Amino acid sequence: MLKKVCLPFAGVVAMLFVSAGCQPTAPVPATEKSATNSYAVRGVVQEIPPDHRSANIKHEKIPGYMSAMTMDFSVKDTNALNGISAGDEITFNLVVTANNDWIENLAIVGKTNVSAMPTWRVVESELKVGDSLPDFEFTGEDGKAFHFADFRGNAVAFTFFFTSCPLPEFCPRMNKNFAEARKIISADTNAPPNWQLLSISFDPDFDKPEMLSGYGSFYRGADTNRWRFAVASTNTLAGLAPKVDLNFWREGGSISHNLRTVVLDGGGKIFHQFDGNDWTPQELADVILAAARQK
Repeated sequence: MLKKVCLPFAGVVAMLFVSAGCQPTAPVPATEKSATNSYAVRGVVQEIPPDHRSANIKHEKIPGYMSAMTMDFSVKDTNALNGISAGDEITFNLVVTANNDWIENLAIVGKTNVSAMPTWRVVESELKVGDSLPDFEFTGEDGKAFHFADFRGNAVAFTFFFTSCPLPEFCPRMNKNFAEARKIISADTNAPPNWQLLSISFDPDFDKPEMLSGYGSFYRGADTNRWRFAVASTNTLAGLAPKVDLNFWREGGSISHNLRTVVLDGGGKIFHQFDGNDWTPQELADVILAAARQK
């Protein structure tokens, strides 16, 4: 499922900039808010998946939070979507905490026509487990180019993000999960040494090496061992994204995207792919170790 993410807000991470030249410095935690933040929203339902765990909604501007856009919203109670269907105009509350976001108090206030879902939902050229992933070039946080092939012999887990992504369920969760998975594997005295984590930004216009380095430090700390942050060029993304069914696009100054986390074996073949965010750091750690041990 796809979810719209927008310009940064005072949430999990606040990016600080130096006024002269707008040069980024290391990200620092935003003011921690123990209280839940709730926003009143109005929109039109575009799609509800069969599991009723989320709803794709085209919503109006949320003052003080984000601009009007279309995105997937999670629900805590699947019964909240009973009786609601595509085309319904609804009001609801968007609830955001430090680690999660969801909608509640849904109410139908009208009805409208909804056009067919856009063609970007059609999967083309997606690789399967056991397929070799073509080699691609990236720019690391140190400004140097590297390739998947540089990690041959190692299990490589990579995920996608962009530093301005604010919603807790998306990029921040991927980075936190990577951080926890690294702790789990590092604490395993029987873990093989041939594994690597790679976080890839799909925002080459903004996520320059100095930005990536500071952003990475927020999640990694000073220890950069086995976890590298990088950015993919437009050409690299054009080739890589369809292979793993990564969808993202720009709209109104923001980026919409789905979530893909892939584990490669030592030969560069797809060992496992996690879709969405419904997986745990322990599950990722277990898959990485299995891929690293594969002969």
